[in-house]
Amino acid sequence: MDLKDVIEQRRAVNFFDPDRDVSPELLRQMIELAAKAPSGFNLQPWSLMILRDKERKERLKKHAWGQAKISEAPVTMIVLADTDGWKENHRFAEKDFNELLKSGEMTEERRGWFFETCATIYGASEARQVAFACKNTGFFGMSLMLAAKHLGLDTHPMDGFDIDAVRREFAIADNYWIMMLLAVGYFHPEKTLFPPKWRKTYEEIVIEEN
Repeated sequence: MDLKDVIEQRRAVNFFDPDRDVSPELLRQMIELAAKAPSGFNLQPWSLMILRDKERKERLKKHAWGQAKISEAPVTMIVLADTDGWKENHRFAEKDFNELLKSGEMTEERRGWFFETCATIYGASEARQVAFACKNTGFFGMSLMLAAKHLGLDTHPMDGFDIDAVRREFAIADNYWIMMLLAVGYFHPEKTLFPPKWRKTYEEIVIEEN
């Protein structure tokens, strides 16, 4: 499937086949492909909680407007955006710096500059931390959906949930903003897939062109 087909065929489906599982190997392929998504300074502020257990999905569903797809899909993800990913001594910020050292793109003498830059573009304020983490995790989230479609899977991103209740229910650390829930599986063969919804035209999207 080429990129045009992937983009055109990706849909947010409402009905999943509860009897058709997603293998761990296929899920790994999906996530590792999606992880090629870009991020500012390559800080990759995304993380996932993967729910397969029926009881855990039911616990999530009760805080997400009772959406049936949460429990019907074989896999439901909680997509997290790390607002602390700019900090010196953070596991992945340090890995990013060390990988740059190994590649020769960075020197130890520039460590201070590196973390000052992280603080400027990512951690300058609480609002900036949330914005950076969510913006970049959004790239990853879209990549998850496109990777899924490429591999023959269907998805549905969800923003209809109680963030604070989900945080409490699953003991999610305060540094994570809960970006979205993502159901992953196969569209139910006995359901009807409605036509794609409307999209803005070029003229409606562009507000200025010089």
